[in-house]
Amino acid sequence: MFPKLPFQILAVIYIISVLGFIFPKLKTGIIPRKTKGLIGIIFAPFFHNNWKHLISNTIPLIILLFTLQYFYPNQFIKVLSLILFCGGVLLFLIGRKSNHIGASGIIYGLISYIVIIGFISLTMKPILVSIAVLLLYGSFIWGIFPSKQKNISWEGHLCYAIAGGLMACYPQLIQLV
Repeated sequence: MFPKLPFQILAVIYIISVLGFIFPKLKTGIIPRKTKGLIGIIFAPFFHNNWKHLISNTIPLIILLFTLQYFYPNQFIKVLSLILFCGGVLLFLIGRKSNHIGASGIIYGLISYIVIIGFISLTMKPILVSIAVLLLYGSFIWGIFPSKQKNISWEGHLCYAIAGGLMACYPQLIQLV
């Protein structure tokens, strides 16, 4: 059966982003260490600065969501939820003062999870999936380092990647949900 949930999630992201384009005051992302930024832990990945930002996240997000649901269907909701929450909390705690928005953090978390869980499994199919993801998105590693581009949340990339890695390395965390 073809996974539909990734497209439904993407549709929600598009709807919320468009609302943010129409009503810019809605774009409440993660504002580290500010009470106002707590709501962003949940909503930040759904808002984007502009169409270019949204569209640039679309293809990797749909591919990675599809990959997660297809190869790890029993963990899909839990892993995605925990990456979203744990990555957001970590960014809230250590991020620079800014309004961090966008789904790229989730992309980094999914890459991290899929690659690490595949190699940890020591079985052929997950390892091949990990290799395929590395071939497609191996250059993602550069996005977790400080950048001269002030509008890119490298801290968000790093925090969500750490969250995805933790979910892969400590599957008992997934069982808590």
